[in-house]
Amino acid sequence: MILMQEIVQEALKTGYLSAAAEDRMRSLIQNNYDSEDLDAWIILQRAVSAGEVKQESRRKKAAFSSQNKDTSSNIKLAYQIAAEIAYAAAIALSMSKNTKDQPPLGA
Repeated sequence: MILMQEIVQEALKTGYLSAAAEDRMRSLIQNNYDSEDLDAWIILQRAVSAGEVKQESRRKKAAFSSQNKDTSSNIKLAYQIAAEIAYAAAIALSMSKNTKDQPPLGA
């Protein structure tokens, strides 16, 4: 059985924490851990905060986030255009119908 301390040692040695190792640590901390495991977890978190260890999961989130920003911008623009079209349609539908007293639009 891999101990949390071993995962932390490897991450500190390589400067990298894989998503699989991170998931394994989460599993270990949720189930059964002791004070040494908790100390190792804290040491790893400090190393990540200091930039000494890079997390694979953060890299994936950053890449996914930049893709989502483009998609999000496009969706917002589509909603804005749809709202403007709906507003124009509502104005057009609320206008009274042309009678003999009113000249046609554009005249």
